Amino acid sequence: MNLLARFLFLFAALLAAPSSAQLPSGQKAMAIRLVAETDAPAAGGTVTLALVMTPRPGWHGYWKNPGDAGLEPRIAWRLPAGVTAGPIQYPVPGRLIVAGFMNYVYEGEHALLVRLGIPAGLAPGTRLPLRGKAFYLVCTDQICVPEDAGIALDLVVGVAAAPATRHAGFDRYREALPKPLGGEARFERAGGRLRMAIPVPAGLALIDPYFFPITLGAVDHSAPQRLSRSGDALIVETAAGKAAPAAIEGVLKIGEGEGLALTAHAGAVPAAGIPLAAAPKVGNGGAILLALAGAIIGGLLLNVMPCVFPILGLKALSLARAGGDEAAARREALAYAAGIVLVCVALGALLLAIRSGGAAIGWAFQLQDPRVILLLLLLTAAIALNLAGLFELPAIGGGGGLAAGGGTAGAFWTGALAAFVATPCTGPFMGAAMGAALVVPGAAALAIFAGLGLGLAIPFLLLGFVPALRRRLPRPGPWMVRFRRILSAPMALTALGLAWVLERQTGGAGLAIGLGAVAAVAAALWWAGRRQRWLALAPAIIAALAAALLAPAAAGPAAVREHRTLGAQPFSEQRLEALRAEGRPVFVYFTADWCLTCKVNEAAVLEQDEVARAFAARHVAVLVGDWTRGDAAIGRFLEAQGRSGVPLYLYYAPGREAEVLPQILTVGRVTGLGR
Repeated sequence: MNLLARFLFLFAALLAAPSSAQLPSGQKAMAIRLVAETDAPAAGGTVTLALVMTPRPGWHGYWKNPGDAGLEPRIAWRLPAGVTAGPIQYPVPGRLIVAGFMNYVYEGEHALLVRLGIPAGLAPGTRLPLRGKAFYLVCTDQICVPEDAGIALDLVVGVAAAPATRHAGFDRYREALPKPLGGEARFERAGGRLRMAIPVPAGLALIDPYFFPITLGAVDHSAPQRLSRSGDALIVETAAGKAAPAAIEGVLKIGEGEGLALTAHAGAVPAAGIPLAAAPKVGNGGAILLALAGAIIGGLLLNVMPCVFPILGLKALSLARAGGDEAAARREALAYAAGIVLVCVALGALLLAIRSGGAAIGWAFQLQDPRVILLLLLLTAAIALNLAGLFELPAIGGGGGLAAGGGTAGAFWTGALAAFVATPCTGPFMGAAMGAALVVPGAAALAIFAGLGLGLAIPFLLLGFVPALRRRLPRPGPWMVRFRRILSAPMALTALGLAWVLERQTGGAGLAIGLGAVAAVAAALWWAGRRQRWLALAPAIIAALAAALLAPAAAGPAAVREHRTLGAQPFSEQRLEALRAEGRPVFVYFTADWCLTCKVNEAAVLEQDEVARAFAARHVAVLVGDWTRGDAAIGRFLEAQGRSGVPLYLYYAPGREAEVLPQILTVGRVTGLGR
């Protein structure tokens, strides 16, 4: 917050004070008293004074750096000749947001400590009259009152072992002061962001950690802070302030009333690690089991998606052909499940490895690469054409196998295909589960990814291991051909959707390459199907690889398209905080062109006139974050919300924290926000 804004805030608050302050006549909002640790300090030594400040209920005082508003306390001393006063030592403050401004405050009794130096050579019994005036600002959430108070204390020079001491009380006051860090902190600025690495042992428990800056202008006080652990370093990420200091002084709060005083110097900062805001406690088996259950249920629901259901249908056809061979059915079911689980775990392990390098990516990260979209386009188009009857290949026909070894290999690779093409979809239960997988220990994270694969494989496992379900399948006959033709429709729609995503990522040039590759691969597969020889697949493989190499790279983060009815603005944390500071309700949603759930919610709910009218009536601001091409800022924000991908829908009522909406929206749920 700049000085002009701070001045205007304080000026308005001070104007309101005379008419609004409800204090008894002659009384103040802050009671203060000056106390010495000993009444008889020794000559040539030091004595610690405590200015004990007690605000009335509902009022608060300010820290050395008051934040966006407020004033630092000040003491004007009148001391005997030779007596010197050191700087004020402040206890660890708290945070208070008032009208969108971040304040660093004390809401209860607190003591400011000052160390006095006593000159040498003074005779015992020499009187030391200490006088001064304290100036401070005391506020509620509506008004501020500048107060001052005279302070006076008489000490007498004594001996080093003077009995009149108050060590017990001062031990408590000192305990509230931040302790020296004992290590070197580093910071770096880039792109308007400040990243800081603070050495904190990995085994040290942290409770609501927060970095309080003392250096003015180093950080944006109102911006949220993202904290994560990377080994024995605590990584703090936030918006940088307007100043560019050579060193940043501040206090890291590590617990209630506990903090570490530090000075950070410019230097290399490691990549972000496990986020503290979203991380379940290590060993919290209940949280991990809940995430695992969400992954299994979410994976199960993925089977109804148009890109997955045809593959499940193909496997059902395979079982129908198998007839009553129980052993073969079980082998295929296990192979199919193994293919799905291994791909999910492999994608999860790759995701965790890339994130450990500092990239802010999430689930379905690979879909932000146009080459992956192009290969998926070719794959789904090939499956659609196969189902439509253009060609027949055992590997794609859904059950013969990739090699001559039988149906087990085919089942495995079909399961792998199902897992890979399912990644654009995020359904109910999946969002929180995938977000948890990014913050729990590695073994637990991989178990959650495996749970997603297990859920996706459950329908076919049931068909393979429950004969009663398999007997309900129709007997083999002409219906199977018609059913295959029907299954080609949703797969063809999936291919069209991927072509649209490719155009959104790369423009017309990328789409032209993609469609040309589809035509070339289709022709090559038709020829290979006529010859029924594996070597005949070489032209199709060459065409696919050439298209992937020629595919243009994605442009920068996708520009937000003006929403047809809601008039959405591009998301940024700064814009979100500004709207909240205005007291407006804010609806924030994160989407991607390759996210099927996102597109369905937008078409069926967010683009409805009823939603637009409801938002307009309540003056709801709408922000949209487009993650189609990847965006590190959006990635960090999703991570802070405990999510690893899209969609995510948040509603901020005035003065309240975010309400997380379900991943499947309804018009009634959205229009009811704020009522």
